[in-house]
Amino acid sequence: MAIEGYVEYQRREFCKDVKCPVQLELNAQEPGSEEHERIRQTCRTDCKYTTWQFHHLLIDKGYLIVKPEGKAQD
Repeated sequence: MAIEGYVEYQRREFCKDVKCPVQLELNAQEPGSEEHERIRQTCRTDCKYTTWQFHHLLIDKGYLIVKPEGKAQD
């Protein structure tokens, strides 16, 4: 759900901005292909970057991380 006047983070924007070598390999594959899915597994289980790096890129790009008021914490 977008907030009026704001844009949402686009999937893999961080990966593309940092020129992640895994993302570059992924871009060379046909989405949904066996090789594409094999490479995606690296992102799921062995990302080369940290949450700290991701979080700071969001801040540097002006993104806000928001949550609806009253939403339960996990």
